[in-house]
Amino acid sequence: MTLICDKWVAPFVDTSRWEYFDLSCKSRDETGDKVLHEAVASGIKTGAIFKEPTITPSAEQVKAMGLKKAFGSPNGAMRRGWNGITISRDTIHIPGIKLGFDRPVLFERHAVGGEYGAGWKKVGKGRVLTTFFPEDLSKEKPVVIDGREVTNNDSAVVIYDNPLDNVEDLAHIFFKRCLEAKVVPYVVTKKTVFKWQEGFWVKMKKVFDADYKDKYVAAGLLDTCGGDLTHLISDAATMQIIRWTSGGFGMACHNYDGDMLTDEVAQVHRSPGFITSNLVGKRADGSLIKEFEASHGTVADLWHAHLRGEETSMNPLGMVMALVDAMDHAATFDPNSKAAVNKFTLSVKEAMFKAFREGNGTRDLTGPKGLTTEQFVAAVAADIELFMKAPQPPVPYVPPPEAAKVADRKHRRAYSNVDEKAMRAFFDRFDTDKNGDISFAEFVDMALTLGIAPEKEPDDDEHKVLELTPPQQ
Repeated sequence: MTLICDKWVAPFVDTSRWEYFDLSCKSRDETGDKVLHEAVASGIKTGAIFKEPTITPSAEQVKAMGLKKAFGSPNGAMRRGWNGITISRDTIHIPGIKLGFDRPVLFERHAVGGEYGAGWKKVGKGRVLTTFFPEDLSKEKPVVIDGREVTNNDSAVVIYDNPLDNVEDLAHIFFKRCLEAKVVPYVVTKKTVFKWQEGFWVKMKKVFDADYKDKYVAAGLLDTCGGDLTHLISDAATMQIIRWTSGGFGMACHNYDGDMLTDEVAQVHRSPGFITSNLVGKRADGSLIKEFEASHGTVADLWHAHLRGEETSMNPLGMVMALVDAMDHAATFDPNSKAAVNKFTLSVKEAMFKAFREGNGTRDLTGPKGLTTEQFVAAVAADIELFMKAPQPPVPYVPPPEAAKVADRKHRRAYSNVDEKAMRAFFDRFDTDKNGDISFAEFVDMALTLGIAPEKEPDDDEHKVLELTPPQQ
């Protein structure tokens, strides 16, 4: 990221007022995590944060780096310190190149509660009693939440809660974003089994009916789902994400479901490097704090290759989108600089997209002839300079109909581990007439053999949602 800031940002942006915090394991260890607390305090003040990738060290890494202890992920402290509401994760699209979903997919993952804040203990046989003690015992009596027998010699007792006070804030953020993007909203829970999740749906639906339903109806965004906000069971949502590759939908869900489902969205849309990850919190005055970062798991292997002195071809799209989005949000607090900042951020995005469209991208999209990390940075820097010299911001590229190029999945780094001879033998096994194509009959045989053939849906409320019509373009 230092290279990008030096070549793309420094020539055009005054960064003297930017604040920097080193959240590496070494820095957190040396400061006793003081640096993290300072970063959280600064975020409350500035309201706009860009975060580079960090690691949560394993036991082996703690030993290798000589750390005093295994520091937890900084994200939890940030969510608590900034009154986290939601983690927005959306697909990134390069105009003119087809990645996975044709249209945007938006996600809101509740930023608090659930398994991530759980307390737990390993126990043996015995009894467990969970009791709630009200804040004011003079007015309310303690309530037994649950009591049960533990019959195994080795068991784990886990306790967590699902806070709901800020779900209305999440609802407004979600429904506003879906309406602006013209996508169909869905609320996802497993409330048929996990009855405590009913409150999330109820609060979301109440906000939708009061403030947004009429607007969505007028925009025609509910035409494919019965004219109302639709609830999806989480396992049904898992299947719909794979089916609805045309995109054009948004989902809001609990913390854990959001984590898992957005990983699935990332894989359908090519990789985690092609979705955003933005934490939204709230200051005491009601204004939003927004922290922007690349989705997790996007650079670790290339970073280690760089440390070994090897040539790399890193696609910085996710990190750069996080940086420019943070700059755009910061500009909302300073109207005097907003036009200049927006021109720069648009120039960066259009220069990156142009490089990928014209075959000057990194190897994950362009193939073996793609540019190295340094070559890509230089190529984009040249176009940023041209755009910034122009009197007006660049006009976003709009591809002509049916002109989008499909990004070859063979260029993904994971493809190097694929055995093409085994793939050919697998294909030949089902290409029974040996004509080089898989007919529908051959496809049916393959699906049945592999056990992946879709089955007719059972007639019950939990699975009726699978009959939904995909969002239309």
